[in-house]
Amino acid sequence: HDLLPQSIRKKLPDLYANEALGLEALALVKFFTPDANWIWYASEFDGQDIFFGLVSGLEVELGYFALSELEEVRGPLGLPIERDLHFEPKALKELLEHHRQDR
Repeated sequence: HDLLPQSIRKKLPDLYANEALGLEALALVKFFTPDANWIWYASEFDGQDIFFGLVSGLEVELGYFALSELEEVRGPLGLPIERDLHFEPKALKELLEHHRQDR
């Protein structure tokens, strides 16, 4: 399925739009590898390719990641990255705490 349909693109704030909110900013979309333990949460988007959000992989960290890379990457079994169709928006702070506790 489409990783970033227009309906979600339109909802994501521009890059840096949530700076004043800090960790209270909402992640509006979740991407994941179905065959690995990597998760990307997007809270901002430049409208073209670059997201800002939380990444949980080897480390749990805030940062930038690219839609083009998500579309190209395959997990260890060759499966593409998917968008969680049932994800409900959550504050970056809540997600950060959750993933750090899981480690």
